[in-house]
Amino acid sequence: MSSPFEQFELKKILPLDLGNVDLSFTNSALCMLITVSVIIISMRLCLRRRNIYPSLAQAFPETIYSFVEGLMGETLGRDATKYFSFVFALFTFIAFGNFLGLFPYSFTFTSHITTVGALSVFFLIMNTFLGFKRRGLEYLRTFFPAGVPVVMAPLIVPIEIISTLSRPFSLTIRLVVNMSVGHIILKVLGGFVVSMGIFGFLPFIGDLCIIAFEMFVALLQAYIYTVLSCVYLGMAINGEE
Repeated sequence: MSSPFEQFELKKILPLDLGNVDLSFTNSALCMLITVSVIIISMRLCLRRRNIYPSLAQAFPETIYSFVEGLMGETLGRDATKYFSFVFALFTFIAFGNFLGLFPYSFTFTSHITTVGALSVFFLIMNTFLGFKRRGLEYLRTFFPAGVPVVMAPLIVPIEIISTLSRPFSLTIRLVVNMSVGHIILKVLGGFVVSMGIFGFLPFIGDLCIIAFEMFVALLQAYIYTVLSCVYLGMAINGEE
């Protein structure tokens, strides 16, 4: 049985090295491209014919739209519509990427710390930029809330800075670990299906149960990542409001 960690290896499809910089097109990049293509194509196909009484195909994107709109309304309030496009793209990208990883011979790019980490760091930078744009220097109150005694500044400011900088780490680890563990279990049980011969139906049934559970986890983790991202965005632009 091959190692369950082989499925997480980056493989070069189109090697490209510019000096010391590796710009190769990998299986991770391919699956991200497939994910974006599937999202765009599926949305366009489902919304080709729009009716007041939606068909099953039309109801699919509208359900996602309403779901994202609802969670943004709870976390961003009156500012939800300004950032809807970005949050909608974020949720669908992670959710579809998680589901894509469940298909045989695909690659789960949401299980890679570099991919998710880069997305999380980008979100931190964007939050900081929007915080200064919206609140100006008042954004610095994030690190020293109003009402806190000045004498506490040497303690509070470092804690708040560390707390802010750790957000990408917590977002990344939560998603990466949850997606990786499930796929490792699937790989291990899949190996037992072959090695146990006639009794392989037992781990096969277990595999089916894990797949069903992983579908739930794929959606749940996309939801959690998006909700926390919206909460952090709301804290950046609204402060203590």
